Amino acid sequence: MEQAGANRIGFLSLSVLSRSLHRIASIQGRKEERKAAMVKGRQGQRVRLYVRGTILGYKRSKSNQYENTSLVQIEGVNTKEEVAWYSGKRMAYIYKAKSKSKGTFFRVILGKVTRPHGNSGVVRAKFKSNLPPKSMGSKVRVYMFPSNI
Repeated sequence: MEQAGANRIGFLSLSVLSRSLHRIASIQGRKEERKAAMVKGRQGQRVRLYVRGTILGYKRSKSNQYENTSLVQIEGVNTKEEVAWYSGKRMAYIYKAKSKSKGTFFRVILGKVTRPHGNSGVVRAKFKSNLPPKSMGSKVRVYMFPSNI
């Protein structure tokens, strides 16, 4: 009688074990499918969700400069009318530091396009903290969001 009970318990634990192994195998299969899909997606042309821009300097007059507003030339934007679409869009100045912070050497200062500057497609932008002088001439990313469409 005890033998029959022990066999039954062994049978139950084997069925539970086989079910859990089956679940693990299906989860691993789904992970491999996702990885394959990700690799397939990468074979085409890369999609950029931002437009490159160049930091020109700070807003200024003849004798004063205002470090809280930066001037940025966005690639492919040459008129005041084209700037209207970029108004309110987020931008990021990404730079490399010497020490690691939060597991990476790269840091970012986020900003926003506020308005046009002149008639040639230059924009004024305000960043969370003022951009350092070494950023002049370097690149920024002007993201395609938030969208007004």
